[in-house]
Amino acid sequence: MMGEMASMLILWVVVIALMWFLLMRPQKKEQKRVQAMLASMEVGDTALTTSGFYGVIIDITDDDVIVEFGNNKNCRIPMQKSAIAQIEKPSAE
Repeated sequence: MMGEMASMLILWVVVIALMWFLLMRPQKKEQKRVQAMLASMEVGDTALTTSGFYGVIIDITDDDVIVEFGNNKNCRIPMQKSAIAQIEKPSAE
């Protein structure tokens, strides 16, 4: 009876550890990558939004950024930093 309970407990510990490695750990790594990307954001970088638009960052505040889209200098849209999916640094050409 005790042996069965111990083996069942060990099985549950193994299942929980496996779930952590397969589900939680990759998610935390992705969160760290996104936070590092947002922290390295600078004015002049090209941003890809989660909706698929490319624009140039022209101002950054604590939670928001202002992104300029297209060649029209009047098309400036404030958005949350969480709406930025990817950052591309300008090439030094």
